Amino acid sequence: MGIRTVSDYVKFYVNLNMQDSISLSSFAYNEKLVLKNKTASGKLTKELILQSLSLLDDLLTEIRDMGEQAVIEKYVR
Repeated sequence: MGIRTVSDYVKFYVNLNMQDSISLSSFAYNEKLVLKNKTASGKLTKELILQSLSLLDDLLTEIRDMGEQAVIEKYVR
C-alpha cells in the first residue's frame, strides 16, 4: 500500500480534485469503511489495515482540532 502517512492521505485527496464534491473528513470516513471491508474480505494484511485506520483517525482528529482547510494547507505545500 502506498499511503503511509497522514500527509499521503491529504495529498491523495487533493490530487483527486474532490474538494468541491466531498469534504476531507467525509473522504477519510469513507476510506475507513473501505478498509474495514477489506479486513473482512482479507484483501490486505490486518497490520496494514490497522496502520491505515490509525492514520485516518489521526487525520480526523487534526480536522476536528484545526479545521479542514488548515489541515490541507499544512500538508500540501
